[in-house]
Amino acid sequence: MTALVARPLPPRRMTGQRHALVATAHVRLMILMLMIAAGFALVIAKIAMLGLLTTPASAQGPNFGSLMRGDILDRNGEPLARTIEAWTIGVHPSQLIGDRHDIADKLAQAMPEHDAAYYYSRLTLPVNFTYLERHASPALVNQIHAIGEPALVFAQEPERLYPQTTMAAHVLGYIGPTAKDPRIMGRAGIERAFEERLTNPAQRGTPITLSIDSRVQAAMESELGHAMTSFQAKAATGVVLDVNTGEVIAMVSLPVYNPNKLAGTGIDALRNNVTQSVYELGSTFKPITMATAIESGVVTSMSKRFDATEPLHIGGFTIHDDHAQKRFLDIPETLVHSSNIATARIADEIGKDRLAAMFTAMGFGERPTIELRERAGPIWPVFWARTTVMTAGYGHGIAVTPLHLANAYATLVNGGIWRPTTLMKLAPGAAPAGRRVLSEATSARMRQLLRLVVTQGTGRKGEAPGYRVGGKTGTAEIAGAGGYSKKSNVSTFAAAFPMDAPRYVVVAMLDAPIANAESAGQTTAAWTVAPVVSRVISRTGAMLGVLPSTTRDVDVSELLPLLWHAPGEDSADPE
Repeated sequence: MTALVARPLPPRRMTGQRHALVATAHVRLMILMLMIAAGFALVIAKIAMLGLLTTPASAQGPNFGSLMRGDILDRNGEPLARTIEAWTIGVHPSQLIGDRHDIADKLAQAMPEHDAAYYYSRLTLPVNFTYLERHASPALVNQIHAIGEPALVFAQEPERLYPQTTMAAHVLGYIGPTAKDPRIMGRAGIERAFEERLTNPAQRGTPITLSIDSRVQAAMESELGHAMTSFQAKAATGVVLDVNTGEVIAMVSLPVYNPNKLAGTGIDALRNNVTQSVYELGSTFKPITMATAIESGVVTSMSKRFDATEPLHIGGFTIHDDHAQKRFLDIPETLVHSSNIATARIADEIGKDRLAAMFTAMGFGERPTIELRERAGPIWPVFWARTTVMTAGYGHGIAVTPLHLANAYATLVNGGIWRPTTLMKLAPGAAPAGRRVLSEATSARMRQLLRLVVTQGTGRKGEAPGYRVGGKTGTAEIAGAGGYSKKSNVSTFAAAFPMDAPRYVVVAMLDAPIANAESAGQTTAAWTVAPVVSRVISRTGAMLGVLPSTTRDVDVSELLPLLWHAPGEDSADPE
């Protein structure tokens, strides 16, 4: 019989010990869960922070609310300035994960306008955020995104765009901060003049419509640019002005700049020479002096003659003609031959008070009247000596802007009414009443005389077939610290068309042109800028509603017999 052996029982744990072990396990599990939750919270916080930091405005960037500006249109509704949403590419240098050299190489491949060294310098800046590209295309954004670096960030920001690039840049102006003012705001042109309206939320939905016609603007810029390059001129200006409303149809100042990209733009390019620069505009003043003589009664007959037989010596100065006729000249001949001597004698008879009063009535005594804030005051004679009156009569000793001159010519031909110029498109019938400066009769006479200058005198190269152009050339020596230069001049042609019913004034000017074969070795207005005006009128006349005609013209039949002999090609005055 087998004996039974008792097995030992397993040790028993007390209930309290089991509870302690379970509690410990729970604590450990809770700690693990808290650690996981903290990790998730850290990741979420990091993502949120990156999300906030990818907004350039949070990186102490500019106030992008100020970029939400109203559109600017030309008179036909073409956009000249507008606000768009543009892509930007930036980086948080302190948060880069990848190798900076490798990232810089990839950035240089995608954006080759800078090399890898440049991008490496941006990636190592001791800043929280910096831009890499402010005007990125969606394709470029995708390419940079493919690098896979989390610290490279992208955003869409409002951007001011000038779709015509340099066209009418001095009219439109530009926006941005300055060294003294970090605010993004209008700094020149219409952008500056209408800053409040363009940024006012209640108004920016309604665009500003300018008087500028982009087609005419483009033609003037093209023709002036060609002339400036051909004659290596220092600067050039051009204006097309509606004689009946004062609306500026085109305003050109060269050199020009691109308001989309201002970096590297020189001060000369930023300057609006049409309204900010003043010039002695020479013989273009002679028609104003002649109108003063007619209006004041100094000249009551076109046959009145003035001695131009020899240079005029007065007060230690000598006034001479560049192409002397060496005889007495009547009124049409004085303008056709552009006689300084005869004009000086006429100004002498007018006298200081009446001549200065006319210049004042023409607006020459103050800054040009226009919406732009970039406007220069004239250089007015301090003391009107007798010689001052004589030389001012033919445009020396007084300096005004090209816009002053354009407005004066509008007054000469529109019936004698001076009106302020404007860059705003006016509704039909909304032109200001203006003020009468000349009588209708004097204005009609000036239309005849200006037409004769083009058909018979120094302005022949300014004629545009069918458009009945009238105008006056002006070639003035440039004044400097050492006196007047004999080698450098300002060449100007001021014209209007059609002279039988004037609609527009066209003024073109070159500053310090250099003679070449195109100008037959001349730097004078007859050879340099008169052809510019001719081409501009030929290209834009029909656009402006002026139909060319070979049968219509202003009647000059009563004046033609007063031209003792019309100057031939070899005797044309060089102005």
